[in-house]
Amino acid sequence: METANVVTNSAPLIFAYLGLALMLLLSGIGSAMGVSMGGNATLGAMKKNPDAFGNYMLLSALPGTQGLYGFGGFFVINSSGVVSEQMTMLQGVAILAAGLALGIVALGSALQQGRVCANGIASIGQGNNVFANTMILAVFPELYAIIAFAATFIINASI
Repeated sequence: METANVVTNSAPLIFAYLGLALMLLLSGIGSAMGVSMGGNATLGAMKKNPDAFGNYMLLSALPGTQGLYGFGGFFVINSSGVVSEQMTMLQGVAILAAGLALGIVALGSALQQGRVCANGIASIGQGNNVFANTMILAVFPELYAIIAFAATFIINASI
């Protein structure tokens, strides 16, 4: 009987930590994949236009911000004091939901942003002056990660 109570009392913590882990894991994977797309495009573009390395580097790094949003969400929730043995099931599920939402959106956003940036890098490598346009277009996928990050703040404030 005592073991059943421990499992029941631990369930909110398990959900919360699972949400926090997914938040970090998915956003980090997305960022790693996104910056790798930019890095791969840079290596190809360097053959034709090595003088534009600064532009390539900035565009390659841009998808890394989604991993920062995942860490920021983790930090906001973890430092709020909500995650404790006294938390309710609703709080645990809310943190799981926030983790899934931010993690999945950041993953998709970083991948799509990586594609935009890689195409821009390839175009710059071919001699086209599209750095500023690529930066502008790369902001669009980023917006959705920012919205998910903001939703994490709202969820945290409501629990």
